[in-house]
Amino acid sequence: MTQKVAVLGTGKIGEALLSGMIRAGWAPADLLVTARRQERAEELRTRYGVTPVSNQEAAKTADTLILTVKPQDMGALLDELAPHVPADRLVVSGAAGIPTSFFEDRLAAGTPVVRVMTNTPALVDEAMSVISAGSHATADHLAHTEEIFGAVGKTLRVPESQQDACTALSGSGPAYFFYLVEAMTDAGILLGLPRDKAHDLIVQSAIGAATMLRDSGEHPVKLRENVTSPAGTTINAIRELENHGVRAALIAALEAARDRSRELATGTKD
Repeated sequence: MTQKVAVLGTGKIGEALLSGMIRAGWAPADLLVTARRQERAEELRTRYGVTPVSNQEAAKTADTLILTVKPQDMGALLDELAPHVPADRLVVSGAAGIPTSFFEDRLAAGTPVVRVMTNTPALVDEAMSVISAGSHATADHLAHTEEIFGAVGKTLRVPESQQDACTALSGSGPAYFFYLVEAMTDAGILLGLPRDKAHDLIVQSAIGAATMLRDSGEHPVKLRENVTSPAGTTINAIRELENHGVRAALIAALEAARDRSRELATGTKD
């Protein structure tokens, strides 16, 4: 039986998910989209052949609803959807910080809800999507969600109690690497390199290092030690990183991201 999937609030991540699903073999005719602006909806229809619908029509028609609106907009969306979502619909939330209980309390009793935190590398099919089951979601619901998000990268199941930590690590994670590349590029310019050459050097080093981490099975400490010669350039650089508290700053930054994820669950905006 054909399964219809609707992506509600189709921004960049929602569009990345749509395009990944189509590349993975989903028929555009089975994919529904909603967007705040009519011109955006028509753009998606033209680009992918998917069907724009209203939120209410998506709730009535689709077998799986993927909600990709911002956390602060989720309550209003659920108020609109609730009268139209049967209890057998799978509802997948991509909103940071909002627990599955938030959805279960507002939808029909027994509605299966799955919480997903993905990240922007979904745009290049290299996402890390972390998946947690709500009270009524079954193994089949989780497998279906993995199939959808597997179209744009890797998936990992975790207990929902770990979602805020995963948001801090991988949901926000790409921004930390971009920040590091930005700082290292500035350092390269300071050392006398043109910006484009500094950028190319750092990006390829990052790709190579990530590939080694993924494929070698070695602990990052071991890989770092392989680069760190006695009294060499690398150990001098690492000493300065430690002197400036970079490790402690990273830990504090991730704790702050985790705490903000928790705040989003309470509706705190400031």
